[in-house]
Amino acid sequence: MVDYIKRDVSKMVEEYSAKTDDNPFSKIIPALMKKGLENVNLSMFSDDKKKELLNAAAEEYLKRNQLVDAIRVFKMTGNRVRLISIGDDHVKLGLFGAAIEAYKLAEDKEKLLKAGEKCLDEGHLAEAIAAFKAAGDQDKLNKVGDYCLEKGKLEFAIEVFSALDNKAKLLSIGEKCFSQKDYIHAARAYELGEDLEKLNRVGEEFMKIGLLANALRAYQAAKNEMMVQFIKENFAEKDLITRVYV
Repeated sequence: MVDYIKRDVSKMVEEYSAKTDDNPFSKIIPALMKKGLENVNLSMFSDDKKKELLNAAAEEYLKRNQLVDAIRVFKMTGNRVRLISIGDDHVKLGLFGAAIEAYKLAEDKEKLLKAGEKCLDEGHLAEAIAAFKAAGDQDKLNKVGDYCLEKGKLEFAIEVFSALDNKAKLLSIGEKCFSQKDYIHAARAYELGEDLEKLNRVGEEFMKIGLLANALRAYQAAKNEMMVQFIKENFAEKDLITRVYV
C-alpha cells in the first residue's frame, strides 16, 4: 500500500512539473515565492496575466508538496478545475482530508457527497462528517450521527448533532453518557444542548469523585457562579490539575 501511494505521488508530481514547465513564469516563480506572494506587486498585469502567474505558483507549491498553500492560491484564482482535480487525486490515494478541503474550496457539492459516502463506507467518520458538513447535507449528517450512536462513537455523534443544532439528540446522548458514568461526554453533550441544570448535575458528580478541575469546567459552562467561586477560592489551580480529591 505504501509503495502504491509513493508511486502515485511521484506520478502526480511529474504531472505538476509538466504543467509548470509550459508556463512562461515557471523559472521566476520560486524567487517570487521566496519573497512571499502577498509581497509581490502584480498591479501592472491584467487580471488574466495575474491568474496565470498565480496558477503557476500554485503548481509550484504542489511540486513542493505544500498542498494547503496550493489550494489556497487556486481558490484565489477561481481555478475550480484544478481544485477538483487535486481532490480526485487525493481520493485515489485515500487522503480524504485533503480531498475534502479541495472540493470544499471548489464548492463542488456532488464531489463532497461522494467523498463523504466513501469515507463512511470505509469507516473514516471524521472525514465523512467534514464532507457532509461542507456539502450542507443535513440528511447525510443525521445518517452519520445515528451510525455513530449505533457504534458507540459518542464524540463523533456529539459533533454531528451539534452541527445540526439538534438539542434533543444532544440531551439524549448526555443522558445515556450520564447513566453510564461517562461524565466527560455527558458534560459536552449537555453544554452543547444548553441544559444548565444537567450540567450542574454533572458538576456534582465530578465533585463526588474528587475531579475538581472537571467540576469547575462543568460549573463554568452551567454559569453557576457560586460553585465556580467556591472552587477557585479554596483550591489552588495547580492542585486542581494534578490532584484527585477523594
